[in-house]
Amino acid sequence: MKISVRNLEPTKVKLTVTVDPEEFDPYLDDARKEIAKQVNVPGFRKGHVPGKIIDQRIGFASVAGEAVNAAVPDLYSKALEEKKIRPMAQPELDVQEVPASAQDETKLKFIATVERRPDIELPELEGLELEVAKPEITDEDIDKRLEALRQRFGTLVGVDRPAAKGDYANIDLEATIDGEVVDSQEGVSYELGSNTMLDGLDEALDGLSAGEETTFEGTLEAGDHEGEKAQVKVKVNSVKTEELPELDDDFAQDASEFDTLEELKADIRKTSEKDAEGRQATEARDVFIAKLEEGAEIPVPKGVKAQTVEEHLKGAAGGPEKATAEQKKEAEESAEKELRDQMVLDALAEKLEVQVSQADVTNFLASIAQQYGMDPSEFINAIVNNGQLGSAVQEVGRSKGLLAGMRAVTFTSEGETLDLSAFLGEEAQEEESESVEAASAAAAVADELSNVDASADSE
Repeated sequence: MKISVRNLEPTKVKLTVTVDPEEFDPYLDDARKEIAKQVNVPGFRKGHVPGKIIDQRIGFASVAGEAVNAAVPDLYSKALEEKKIRPMAQPELDVQEVPASAQDETKLKFIATVERRPDIELPELEGLELEVAKPEITDEDIDKRLEALRQRFGTLVGVDRPAAKGDYANIDLEATIDGEVVDSQEGVSYELGSNTMLDGLDEALDGLSAGEETTFEGTLEAGDHEGEKAQVKVKVNSVKTEELPELDDDFAQDASEFDTLEELKADIRKTSEKDAEGRQATEARDVFIAKLEEGAEIPVPKGVKAQTVEEHLKGAAGGPEKATAEQKKEAEESAEKELRDQMVLDALAEKLEVQVSQADVTNFLASIAQQYGMDPSEFINAIVNNGQLGSAVQEVGRSKGLLAGMRAVTFTSEGETLDLSAFLGEEAQEEESESVEAASAAAAVADELSNVDASADSE
C-alpha cells in the first residue's frame, strides 16, 4: 500500500492511498463469500458458489463494490496508523480507481481528507514544579454559608403594604399584541428584584399593593411571539416578605445536629476548608494544563470548532440561528479552549503511553449512569449503539493521562508542597478517578439519552 500525505492546513491533511492487488484480493474474496451466502445458483449449495461463478452471475462490479465498502475504512485506519495521523473528525472519502474485472491490473485508489490533531510538543514533566494559589477561608465566607442556611428555614409572611425589593408577590400576567391576548399566567410567585422574568416587571411591581394592577411594555421571552414587544398587564394578588429565624442556639438545633451556634459555625468552617481543598485541586489541574500549553501554538481544526460552537449555541435562547454576537463570541472562545485542552490531554496520554482497559470504560460509564439513576447496562448499551463508545474511551484516556501527569510533577503553595493524593489517587486506583472533562462528556451523553427517553415517553 502506497500512501502519500499532503498538508492542506496545519490541522487538515489529504491522504492518497494506492492499494496493491495482493492487498485488495482478500477483500474481493470475502465479498464473494458474503454474496454466495445470499444467492441461489443452480448446481451449487448456498454459500458454496465458486468465486468465478459469482463474478459471472452477479457481476464483478457488484463484488468490487462490496469489497471497496469493506476495504476503504480498514485501509484508511491502517494509513492513519502508519503515518501517525490522529483524526479529529470523520474523513471525506473519494474512491478514484477500482479494477473493472478480476484480470484488470488497475489498483484500488482512494483519497481521504480529514481534520487532524496538530503535532504538539509537551514540556518534560520530570522535575517540574508548579505554584498554586492558597485558598483563603474568611469569617465573611462562613457568614455567607450560615446566611444561606438561615434562608432555607425562612418563612413567607403576608404584609399589608406596597411591594418592595426582596418581597414575594403573587401575580397574574396578561400579554397583548395589537389588542389580542397572546399569553397569560395566573398565580405566579415572583421575587422582586430577581429579574428572572420579563424586563420591566420589577419596576412595574415596585410600590404596588395587593389588589392593584398596572401595564408596562415588555419583550416576550418564550412562546410563539418570542422576541416581540407586548403590552403586559400585571395584577398583584398578595405581597409576602421573608422572615428569617434568629441566629442562636435554637436555630442551630433546628437546622443541624449541633446544640450551639458556635458548634454549627465550627462545622461550617470545617466544610468550607474541605471545599477549599477541592477548589485548590481544581486550580492545580488548571495550572498544570496551562503549563502544558504555555508558549505553544496549537491551531484548532476549523470544521471541528464550527461543530463545537454550534453545540454550545444550542443552549442559547432561540438556538444558533438567533444567538447574539456576544453569545457567538463566547461560544467560539469556549470551543477553542475546550478543543485545545482536549488535544493537549490526548497528546499527554499518548506521551505517557496510557492504556485504557475495558474495565476502565465500563466502570466510568457505570458511575455516570448511577448518578443519573439509569440502569448501567442499558446506559452502556445505548452508548455502544449510538456509536459513542470511542468517545468514551478517549475521555477516559484523557482522564488517566491527566492524573498520571499531575502525579509526575510537584505542586507547591506558599513554599509548601501540596499533597493532592486525595484527589489524584494512587496509580493502581486511577481507573476509579475521573477528570472534570471526562465526567462532563459522559454526563452530556446521559443528558442526551434522558431527553430521548423523556421525548419517547411523552409521545
